[in-house]
Amino acid sequence: MSIQVRILGTGCHIPENAVDNSAFLNHEFYDENGEAYPHSNEVIVEKFQAITEIRERRYAEPTQVCSDLGVLAAEKAIEAAGIDRESLDLIVSAHNFGNIKFGTRYTDQMPPLASRVKHGLGIQNPNSVAFDLLAGCPGWIQGVITAHAYLQSGQAKRALVVGNEMLSRAVDPHDRDGMIFADGAGAVVLEAQTTEGPSGILGLANRTYTADEAYYLKSNPGYKPGSNPDEMLIKMKGRKIYEFALRNVPDAMKGALDHAGIHLSEVKKIFIHQANAKLDHAVIERLYKLYSMPVDVDAVAPMSIQWLGNSSVATVPTLLDMVWRQQYEGHSIQSGDVLLFASVGAGMTINAFVYRW
Repeated sequence: MSIQVRILGTGCHIPENAVDNSAFLNHEFYDENGEAYPHSNEVIVEKFQAITEIRERRYAEPTQVCSDLGVLAAEKAIEAAGIDRESLDLIVSAHNFGNIKFGTRYTDQMPPLASRVKHGLGIQNPNSVAFDLLAGCPGWIQGVITAHAYLQSGQAKRALVVGNEMLSRAVDPHDRDGMIFADGAGAVVLEAQTTEGPSGILGLANRTYTADEAYYLKSNPGYKPGSNPDEMLIKMKGRKIYEFALRNVPDAMKGALDHAGIHLSEVKKIFIHQANAKLDHAVIERLYKLYSMPVDVDAVAPMSIQWLGNSSVATVPTLLDMVWRQQYEGHSIQSGDVLLFASVGAGMTINAFVYRW
């Protein structure tokens, strides 16, 4: 008999406001030197879609803030878990920019978003501890890894891990990379259970590279000349991130499998952060090469970036919820299936975990 950390329920909130690529045709795009691109916006958008496969993304309603999305996803996860919300010992909110009101560029992170999610859920129990986790796009997986430590140690019995993000309000409208980002939220309820066989979270991997990579993703003022120098918006070195991820993420995923004592041939589904479809395909192909195995990426790895964009911490739990609820045609999860979760992002952090359903 051993303590295993298992998922009791999942939930997500996908905003209804779909913004397709044509919405960017009237934007003014500038490079990092403040110079306008020589190409037309039609060419810029066409190349963007060819590289990322993103044709649309979701933005939250003007009346909503990031923590509101977290509450909506958490409600669904709690309902799916079938538990009394007052029994939650731990609430973790992974995000990057806090709450930003529509039409502003000012972040609001006090009180922590986890406390706001707890408040929104109406939880009265003071022993239900709530805190935020800032770890870039890998934040939700980092939240699961953190909750796993609490649950394994006996400090908690049940945990809610939410990934909520509203990147549409933290992007530079004059930066081509801004077309990648989106809004959304996903959540899971975890429970420590005493079981006989290996199940739940079986293995983990966690790495952070900062020697040369720390500022591949950072906050900087907008690119357009005359932009407010005090505004801190998402900026990234796309090529360097691509090369970094391709070089390091497959090995970290293998590290999680090795920690679990699981061979890649046993993995039924891979839930990888939806950063860029071309990158995600390349990372998975490189992982299978490490095992000298062929792979049909579309069969093993559901992807949502084409129509949901990159909602950072929300992409992985959102995908999990869609597949678990059989809302993603061609993909499902069965009892006993081995799942591999992985993400990479600001920091530069890579993390992964292996889970037996």
